[in-house]
Amino acid sequence: MSKMRLLAMIFLVFFLSHHHNADAEIRGFVRTHGHHFVVNGNPFFANGFNAYWLMSIASDPSQRPKVTSALAQASAHGLSVARTWAFSDGGSTPLQYSPGSYNEQMFKGLDFVISEARKYKIRLILSLVNNYENFGGKGQYVQWARSQGQAIGSDDDFFTNPLVKAYYKNHVKAVLSRHNTITGVAYKDDPTIFAWELMNEPRCPSDLSGKSIQNWITEMAAHVKSIDSNHLLEAGLEGFYGESSPQMKQDNPGFQVGTDFIANNQIAGIDFATLHSYPDQWISNSNDQAQVAFLNKWLDTHIRDAEVVLKKPLLLTEFGKSWKDPGYSSSQRDAMFSTIYRKIYWSARTGGATAGGLFWQLLAEGMDNYRDGYEIVLGQTPSTTGIISSQCRLLHHLGKLYARIRNAEKVRKAKAIRRSQWQAAKKAKPIGN
Repeated sequence: MSKMRLLAMIFLVFFLSHHHNADAEIRGFVRTHGHHFVVNGNPFFANGFNAYWLMSIASDPSQRPKVTSALAQASAHGLSVARTWAFSDGGSTPLQYSPGSYNEQMFKGLDFVISEARKYKIRLILSLVNNYENFGGKGQYVQWARSQGQAIGSDDDFFTNPLVKAYYKNHVKAVLSRHNTITGVAYKDDPTIFAWELMNEPRCPSDLSGKSIQNWITEMAAHVKSIDSNHLLEAGLEGFYGESSPQMKQDNPGFQVGTDFIANNQIAGIDFATLHSYPDQWISNSNDQAQVAFLNKWLDTHIRDAEVVLKKPLLLTEFGKSWKDPGYSSSQRDAMFSTIYRKIYWSARTGGATAGGLFWQLLAEGMDNYRDGYEIVLGQTPSTTGIISSQCRLLHHLGKLYARIRNAEKVRKAKAIRRSQWQAAKKAKPIGN
């Protein structure tokens, strides 16, 4: 990073932090009420972003200004939720060196992320393991078990092998029970954390019946809830339909991965449903018009099923469009964001189950090595940034409107109770002396 760019970043962090409401803090855990999110009884809507890199960057104190800059800019534009990794298994810069052995410096990076998110009133969804080999993932867990003499056929045995499951459960306990070295608050007691995510995009293509993942989610959801009853939990699903609704499999993008949007999200310990949307990857041979048509149907179907079938909130936890796509234009990405945000807002406004969306992915200035085609740097993408900020304002105002309606209803009920009490007392008053 050039000296001028570093100075500019430090100035931006200073400016935003001093214009931030220092008295503001996150109060209350996010809960569910029917198919809605609530905080302290008021509706909660989530417009946010993915930033998987927060912990790894924050593990190096010299790089922490990038984390602060990203969170400060996000907060200044109204973004309220970030999804990030609480895992890095094996490899050169791990959180977990080996089963149960942790890198304290990396854990302190996650402590910093949670502390900074709290400062900027951004709630976090923390994912606990990866389906893919990046940052270790299920393959690393399987390798650890193999090194202990376990006869394991494939990485999909992650979901069924008893030793692998024990390793994962121990990691869950270690993260949830962690005491933040900056705030002093245990993760399981910190309302900065919106929800835990069992796995980023779980897939088990060796068992398309869905039984392996269904059983794994059931077991692991119960495990999480036995440690932490404060926070919400989601499975990390992309949204593919499975055997519980065979008539809906035609809406999948032409392949199965062993998950089941309906059955997996009906598990008692799963508090809300998640959805990902990448038509540019899933149907990459289709033109932009076909991808937009798929997107619209994909969203409509899941928005309906979350409300009518699951009766749980729905969060679109990943979406984006890559500038690496053939024929890409920024107007295509803006149109995609607008379509998604419009459907989310309409669902929220009409009392539906959809409560927000998190784009993939937010970067700070000076993070060129993390560019994957989907990245958004808020200061460099004015048209997309404007669309994001507009959605934040709409959802914020909608939340305030619902809160006012709720408060007015409480006042009305209180007056009705007082009136009833007064009338009852009047009737009971004796006549004469």
